[in-house]
Amino acid sequence: MRTSSNPVFKNLPKGPGGYATFGSGAAGASQAAYQYGQQTAPQYTPSAPERAMTVDDVVTKTGTTLGVLTVTAILSYYLTNTNPGLAPILVFGGMIVGLVLVLVAVFGKKMDNPAIVLSYAAAQGLFVGGLSWLFGNVMVTGISAGALIGQAVLGTFGVFFGMLVVYKTGAIRVTPRMTRMIVAGIFGALVLMIGNLVASFFMEGGFGLRDGGPLAIIFSLFVIGLAAFSFLIDFDAADEMIRQGAPERAAWGVALGLTITLVWLYIEILRLLSYFNQE
Repeated sequence: MRTSSNPVFKNLPKGPGGYATFGSGAAGASQAAYQYGQQTAPQYTPSAPERAMTVDDVVTKTGTTLGVLTVTAILSYYLTNTNPGLAPILVFGGMIVGLVLVLVAVFGKKMDNPAIVLSYAAAQGLFVGGLSWLFGNVMVTGISAGALIGQAVLGTFGVFFGMLVVYKTGAIRVTPRMTRMIVAGIFGALVLMIGNLVASFFMEGGFGLRDGGPLAIIFSLFVIGLAAFSFLIDFDAADEMIRQGAPERAAWGVALGLTITLVWLYIEILRLLSYFNQE
């Protein structure tokens, strides 16, 4: 399977035959008993094999994850609209909690844990709701908040389903070279964003990557393109998991990975739209 640009897909546990390490505790116990010379059968009852993951599992769990995110985002927006002072708390709190949960999921090999995935969705909902309120009511004045957010949501899912069609029709093939280019582009964009942030401490607007000017628009379009092509790699990784017979609960990891990319894409589209509506 090709390496995905998404850290969640990249770090889903794999065994020699694919995704056999999910639920492999019984096999590990048997090998340990044999190694230490135990001749009698282990004193436990092997669990029944888990059903293999299907496309329906991916759709259901991704839909559930996005549903939790949407509900908490609406709640966050309402709370911020009622008390604007909550905006920084919800934005930074949701961002930090979401980041911690992703790190726990990736490095702790818990991408298939529904509690972590849904908790991440709730945290990101708080982040997205608060940030949407800031963009719609503070950072722009040439458009209503509802119209701006609606356009960003439509744009996000338009790109998502568009790339799904592109992947399913084979219009663009996912190759190792393409994957390397996308990963390199993501790291390059990250370095530029960090550099721009540091430069903004010493000069107004930093390098101009986020000030709403022509360079900022070009940079946002570049980042949106990276997010869009990341979907192709993620779809390919999920497709390969299904072909290799990954267990049903691995669909939670797919849902987590897709949600991360969707949130990234939504924020970047929201930012781009804000550039065109500043006075």
